[in-house]
Amino acid sequence: MTNTETDGRLTILYRKGMIREKLFEFRDAVKRDPAVEAWFNARSRELGPLARAWFEVMRGCGDDVRELLHDFHPTACVGEVAFGYVNVFTTHVNIGFFQGAELADPEGLLEGTGKFMRHVKLRPAVEVNEAALTELIKQGYADVKGREKK
Repeated sequence: MTNTETDGRLTILYRKGMIREKLFEFRDAVKRDPAVEAWFNARSRELGPLARAWFEVMRGCGDDVRELLHDFHPTACVGEVAFGYVNVFTTHVNIGFFQGAELADPEGLLEGTGKFMRHVKLRPAVEVNEAALTELIKQGYADVKGREKK
């Protein structure tokens, strides 16, 4: 039996008395958020387009993808549940996954040591395995989409 507890933006699913997963929910996520577009338009010419291109991959994962700015960066959701984000820093772009610790990463792109989240760091002059990163994004979407929510 699965029990669900929601406290604001965080849903915790319990199975047999143990925490199974934590999912961030955003009830204000929308199909296309003008604030996300404004965010991209305000980024540098070098890093902004790089972040936008990968966020477009997230947007293209399914008709149920919604978005919003969370913690001041674009966040992609399956419905109301966050699966990925992009963020621009001074010298790099992060492509992040809310449940990234559970993603298969045979190419070793993911960084981070947290209990749930992982990210891929992109730098303009450094090549990335685009097929592997696209697969991580699709996998992140599918992972969140497939989680039970009762």
